[in-house]
This record gives sequence, structure tokens and C-alpha cells, in this order.
Amino acid sequence: MDKDVMVKFNRYPEEVKSRLLEVRGVIYSVAEEESLGEVIETLKWNEASYQTMGGSPLRLDWKEKSPHTLSLYFNCKTRLIETFKEVYRDTFIYEGNREMVLNVSEALPLPELKACISMTLRYHKIKHLPLLGA
Repeated sequence: MDKDVMVKFNRYPEEVKSRLLEVRGVIYSVAEEESLGEVIETLKWNEASYQTMGGSPLRLDWKEKSPHTLSLYFNCKTRLIETFKEVYRDTFIYEGNREMVLNVSEALPLPELKACISMTLRYHKIKHLPLLGA
């Protein structure tokens, strides 16, 4: 784990840290299962950021002002959130054209989350496809 990301994660409440580590694990799992190459993990805008070659960045964070949720942030200049809303309208909560909100205490909707992460990590290879190939 990137040392700056580790420091950031260690500042979160334990339940939040556990859930963020779970999402992080899904990111790495998808990248490995789909042979997407190295996942680059860094801090961007003081948030954990993940990207593969040919993919779009995905950031994770939790804010004290919304203690029961965590957010996944996507590049607002992509069609990612637009596509997620179309395909997974009732699965996730969305804020604008860049944020997906998850409840910290609820189980992750793994098949749907994996699909969204996959589209993000492959974005530049699939952006020409209807609904990004979903």
C-alpha cells in the first residue's frame, strides 16, 4: 500500500477504514481478474486514488460531515456516472456527475460495484461503446 494512502486510511474510524479497505480490495481484484496491469495508488486531492493504464482515475474518501457514508469519485468529464445511473439506477446513490455514495454499514453490492470499477479501470478502451459495454 502506498505509504501516504496508509497514513490517510489510518486516520479514519475503524468501521470506515475497514469498508474502504474492502473497496480497495475489490479494485485490485478486478484489475487482476481482468489482467489490467498495475494499479497505481496515490493520494490526489488528499483522497486515495486508483488508476490503471488505459483507465480513468477512481478516488475513495469519507467525510466527517457524512459519517455513515463513503464516496467513490469518478472523472466528471467521462460518461461513467451517466452509465452507472442508466444501468444501476436503483443500486447506488449518486451525487451529480462524479460521485457514487455507499453506506458504511451495509454490505457492498459486489457484482454491480465490480462492474462499475471494471468500466472505470478500462474506460479509455471502452468509451466508444454504448453504455461502455455494460
